[in-house]
Amino acid sequence: MVLYEYPFNESIRTMLRLEHLFDRLGALMARDTALDHHFALVTLFEILDVAARADLKSDLLKELDKHKTQFNAYRGNPGVEEARLDEVVARIDGAFQRLNAVSGKTGAALTGNDWLMSIRSRISIPGGTCEFDLPAYYNWQQLLPARRRKDLVGWTQTLMPLAEGLQVLLGLLRDSGTPHKVAATGGQFQQSLPAGRVYQLLRMRIDPSLGLIPEISGHRLMISIRLMRQDEEGRLKLAPEDSGFELALCQ
Repeated sequence: MVLYEYPFNESIRTMLRLEHLFDRLGALMARDTALDHHFALVTLFEILDVAARADLKSDLLKELDKHKTQFNAYRGNPGVEEARLDEVVARIDGAFQRLNAVSGKTGAALTGNDWLMSIRSRISIPGGTCEFDLPAYYNWQQLLPARRRKDLVGWTQTLMPLAEGLQVLLGLLRDSGTPHKVAATGGQFQQSLPAGRVYQLLRMRIDPSLGLIPEISGHRLMISIRLMRQDEEGRLKLAPEDSGFELALCQ
């Protein structure tokens, strides 16, 4: 099954983008080639750009604190396993404390590194990091993989509280949705959302053998999904047949 996610607000949209970038960064850092480590730096700079949003940290802390309060309200409930509840609350609290302890803007330690910033200023220029433009960077790329990886780990260390907070919060958000099967008639599906309930994330899983691509739109009152199929020229067209998929709404 192929998973698609759709955020209902800009805050969750930003968090999903950062999660995607952190996942890519981890995958690239684990490899050995200089080219992979070059694109690890590209990804690191993208994280700095996305994380520069002023209210990101406060939004993340607020959401973590909200979830902690919600879980603590379950204490004393006979249907709740206290040990498991303690574990979840401790994980939330740990992520909150470590993120809250980070002072200043996200990535401030990196933006003060002149060598990194010299690479960042040229990395968006086509071919701008050639050896004649940045000989010191070219020399770094010739180092052993373990040495380059050590540098990358050191540079990303200050961003790890943000990555952990995102992982905890998005994990809790995804777990809040209950998946159920729905049917799209003539390639289209619409569902009204109940008043008074605020959803933050839509998740859908669809069988890849169907060859369908969802176009998702939504707001606080309704969601709409159109199932498309790509033609030989790459254009998307509505698939007119009836089909089914799995849907979860997370709050």
